[in-house]
Amino acid sequence: MNERPTPSLMVQGCTSDAGKSTLVAALCRILQRRGVRVAPFKPQNMALNSAVTSDGGEIGRAQALQALAAGVPAHSDFNPVLLKPATDQRAQVIIHGKVLTDLDARDYHAYKPRAMKAVLESWQRLGAQYECLLVEGAGSPAEINLRDRDIANMGFAEAVDCPVILIADIDRGGVFAHLCGTLDLLSPGEQARVKGFVINRFRGDIGLLEGGLRWLEERTGKPVLGVLPYLHGLYLDAEDALPCGSEDKDAAALRVISPAYPRISNHNDLDPLRFHPEVDFRFVGPNEPPPACDLIVLPGSKAVQADLAWLRAQGWEEAIARHLRYGGKLIGICGGLQMLGRQLHDPLGIEGSRGSTAGLAWLDYETRLAAEKTLQNVSGELQLPGSAAVAGYRIHMGVTRGEGLSRPALLLGGQPDGALSADGQILATYCHGLFDSPPALNALLAWAGHRPVHDFDPRQRRQDDLDRLADAVERHLDLRQLAAWLPAKAIA
Repeated sequence: MNERPTPSLMVQGCTSDAGKSTLVAALCRILQRRGVRVAPFKPQNMALNSAVTSDGGEIGRAQALQALAAGVPAHSDFNPVLLKPATDQRAQVIIHGKVLTDLDARDYHAYKPRAMKAVLESWQRLGAQYECLLVEGAGSPAEINLRDRDIANMGFAEAVDCPVILIADIDRGGVFAHLCGTLDLLSPGEQARVKGFVINRFRGDIGLLEGGLRWLEERTGKPVLGVLPYLHGLYLDAEDALPCGSEDKDAAALRVISPAYPRISNHNDLDPLRFHPEVDFRFVGPNEPPPACDLIVLPGSKAVQADLAWLRAQGWEEAIARHLRYGGKLIGICGGLQMLGRQLHDPLGIEGSRGSTAGLAWLDYETRLAAEKTLQNVSGELQLPGSAAVAGYRIHMGVTRGEGLSRPALLLGGQPDGALSADGQILATYCHGLFDSPPALNALLAWAGHRPVHDFDPRQRRQDDLDRLADAVERHLDLRQLAAWLPAKAIA
């Protein structure tokens, strides 16, 4: 470690989705605005939403968002261990941005000491480059079955002597039980490491909460650092969970749906549609019949053959055929592209059992899964009227070949990508971030049947919402109580 450790602070949560990712993103933006060179860090992440980094690696989407908030290029050191579940018991293990292997839960538990070595290597490198490191935990530090060889929460904090704040979501109910129970399940040394509490997603009269806050502080001896408000409609990349509900849109003119299959990945590709004021977008879950719509989008998948079987069992194959018969449009992204071909071959058993599966056969190509993963940041043009610019990234393990690719959907770096059907109804691509560029988003909506009348820039909306989030945290979180663990210029 450095002789003078880099100032750091770790946000741990009482539960998953308590607000760890958003609080770290907000703190990154606050410190960046105050002139601090700050970097995010998550020792171990389990997520199916990922991003390609500036050094050609792969990290969780939340850390890419936090890097954006900090104003620095996303780097594989920000998330040195990434686990991408393929089944309920097995995951792809990514170390320093590159695929290492697939392990089941027991084998990964045995591997954790080596994973911790990779975590500490990244921590040392970042400590030499940045003035402050803001760390996100995973799940809860009170998960008793995971405490042995822990590298994600208190095990990491103890190893690098990092102070911790604990966040809980009051919108779930039971916030005081969450905070007290989590603290009580920690060891005395870990309890001392917790410097205070943050209560997230509060709505209502704060005066009615004050008695509970006083009780919490008296019972635990820890300060409540802030009560953060519930902020509706934040356009921020989700770590993994699918968004609940839908946006209220009076101007919605185009109906778009997407299947929420069990191993859906990088569903944040669809956020520009979710937030566009003229698009009525919804995910369709299990046992829900696909409703009539103008556009169906098949998103990415970590287990393409298994999710294709799920689609068929849920009646989507017939629904897609009916949708196309009546003139609807269809887009497949990454795993969705692979599903639209004639065959999917997995001779190595990369995503499950070895063998081949018949695809939906709407496009004339086949995909063979291979051990080497493609990781690229890409830019180019859509091959639709208007030649709209597009920029995104590719993350996939398949090699796709066939006559259907002779009419590409995009040119990326001058090279063909994906396919357009001869009748112009189906578009398939390996490019994640397809809808992020305003010109590409407008061109795709026009292709699907609606020419937008409102300007909507997903990337600017994301930046604006990071500022909105940071403004709210600045108002409601007392950073002065954290002055001992942050750079002096962070405390304005």
